[in-house]
Amino acid sequence: MDPADTRDDRRARALAQLAVVCAAASVIYLLTVVLLYDGARLLLIGAATLVLAAIGGWWIVSRRGPLRWIGAALAIAAPVLMIVLFTRDGVWFDGMVVTALWILALLAARAALRKAAAARAATTRGVPAAPVQRPVLIMNPKSGDGKVGRFHLVEKAEALGAKVVLLDVSQPQDVAELARAAVRDGADLLGVAGGDGTQALVAAVAAEHRLPFLVLSAGTRNHFAMDLGLDRDDPAAGLDALRDGVELRVDLGVAGGRPFVNTASFGAYAQIVQSEEYRNSKSGTMLNQLPDLLADDGEGPALRAQSDGDQLKQPQVLLVTNNPYAETETLGGGRRPRLDRGLLGVVAVHIEGSLGAAELAMLGASSRAVTVRTAHEVRVDADATTIPVALDGEALQLDTPVVCAIRPSVLRVRVPRDRPGAVPTPVKIDWRAVGTLAFGRFGAEPE
Repeated sequence: MDPADTRDDRRARALAQLAVVCAAASVIYLLTVVLLYDGARLLLIGAATLVLAAIGGWWIVSRRGPLRWIGAALAIAAPVLMIVLFTRDGVWFDGMVVTALWILALLAARAALRKAAAARAATTRGVPAAPVQRPVLIMNPKSGDGKVGRFHLVEKAEALGAKVVLLDVSQPQDVAELARAAVRDGADLLGVAGGDGTQALVAAVAAEHRLPFLVLSAGTRNHFAMDLGLDRDDPAAGLDALRDGVELRVDLGVAGGRPFVNTASFGAYAQIVQSEEYRNSKSGTMLNQLPDLLADDGEGPALRAQSDGDQLKQPQVLLVTNNPYAETETLGGGRRPRLDRGLLGVVAVHIEGSLGAAELAMLGASSRAVTVRTAHEVRVDADATTIPVALDGEALQLDTPVVCAIRPSVLRVRVPRDRPGAVPTPVKIDWRAVGTLAFGRFGAEPE
C-alpha cells in the first residue's frame, strides 16, 4: 500500500474490495442455484412476476375503475406468487442470500466511491470571499414549516450585521422587486431563507447586479442547498458564510425568461401541480389526474420538444435541470456533483402502454421510454398559447414556445468555508471505477 495513502484512501480501497467480493459471490451463488435446480424455469418465473407487477403498477396510475383494482391486485399478487413458488422449490433461502450479497455489494461500492471523492476533495472549495458591509437577507417565515422562527434566523442574521426583509405571508409579494429595492438601497450581498423558487428569483437579481448570493436551507427539500454542500439540518449554519465564507461560481437555469436553480418540469407533473387540490393531497390528486394525462389522447396540450435542435419523442414528462444529475436511474433524482458545467440536464419520458411501463420498471433510464442527455438549449412547444410548467416546484403558465437555457457561472454563491456536503457524492455506481479502487493504484479511477 502506498504510504502516501490517506485514511480515506485506505477506507475507500477496503470498501471497494468488499464490494467486488460480494458482487462476485452473489453471481457465483446465483449460477450455482441455476445449475443445481431448474434454472431456466426459475429465471422465467422471476422475470414474469416482475413484468406482471410492473403492469399492475402502470394500471394503478393510468387507469380508473376495475382496471385500477386489477392492477393493484397484480402488483401485490405477482411478487407473493414468486415467493410461494420459490419456497415450494426450496430456493427462497438461496434467493435471499443472493439478494443480500448484491445489496451489500451495492452499498459498499457506493460508500467506496464517496470515500474516494473525499480523498480527492480539492473540488468545490471556492475562493476566499471579500468582506461585505450591507448584506440583505430575504426570509419567508412560512417556508419549511417555520424554520426561520425555529432556528432564530432573523436574530442570528442581524447579530452578524445583516438587514433582514421578512416576507408578509398574508398577501402576495414580488420577491424579485424586494431584492431590487435592496440593491437600490445599497445592498452588497443578497441572501434568501426560503424555498428553491424564492431562491431562484433573488438569485437572478444577484446575478443581474453581479452581487454575492447567500442561501440558507430554510425550505422544505432544499435541493439547491444540498448540492452546494450546505447543512440542511441547521439553516443557521449557512450564516457562517458572512464571517468565514468562500465564493463559488454557479450556473443559473432560465425557462421562458424565468430563472430556476434546480428544475423546470413539463408534461404530466407540471399539469398536476397546477391543481389547488395538489397542495392538500399530493398522492390523491396524482392518482385522480394521471389516467387522463397519460392517455394517448390525454388532457392538456401534447408537447413537442427539441434538445439542441434534436427532436425528442413526444414526452409525457419532461424534466430540464440546471446541470445534470448524477443518478439518472431515478429520472432526475439524487444529486448534482457539479453546478458549473454550463449544461442543462434533460430527461424525457414517453411510455407506450403496459409493456412499455414494464420495461421502464425493469430497466429504468436504460429503457426505450426514457431519453437522457445534456444540452445548452431545450425548446418546448405545443398547439397552445401557454403550457403548464413547474419551475423549482412552483406552478406557472408560460407562453409557448418555452426556451430553456443555461447561464454559465453567473452566480457568485457565498457559502461557509466548512460545509458537511461539500464533496460531490457519486451516486451512479461505476464498477470499473470500483475495480480500479479495489486492486489498482489509488487515484487512477476513471472520472
